[in-house]
Amino acid sequence: MTTHTIDIESYRKLAEAHQAQHRKFLAQLKKKPPKNLDQLALQVHEEVFSEIDCTQCANCCKTLGPLFTEADIERIAKHLHMSLQSFEATYLRVDEDGDKVFQSMPCPFLGDDNLCRIYDVRPKACREFPHTDRKKIYQINHLTIKNTLYCPAAYEFVEKLQEKIQK
Repeated sequence: MTTHTIDIESYRKLAEAHQAQHRKFLAQLKKKPPKNLDQLALQVHEEVFSEIDCTQCANCCKTLGPLFTEADIERIAKHLHMSLQSFEATYLRVDEDGDKVFQSMPCPFLGDDNLCRIYDVRPKACREFPHTDRKKIYQINHLTIKNTLYCPAAYEFVEKLQEKIQK
């Protein structure tokens, strides 16, 4: 496991430089997915996360706010011994799409050590991010491309998957 700090700016520049190439690759996957794509994607996901330690980056927690489901709100409020109304008033706002999101970023539960103070009860969106272990990964191409700009693991995932499929 990597223990050095991840240079998010370098990854963002790489992701920006490879956007067109990644878009093209993911579009091809959508048109003609290999039979073993789900298995291959999971293998690449596991490989990437054995090399990248999210706590050395936490860029998602610093810049991308999760959407909160009602179940998330209930679970976290209970964990914090807060009423639903108090939790929402303290931490959340409704965005332009009508979704409940943090009032501001970085995440108020992110510690100085890049660890989540509510990890065991974190929102579903946080648990699933960057969504690289999903079946039929090509169904979320727009999200995968966007995530490569914020998440080094998402960038590495696309790069390694492309490498394996184009062999």
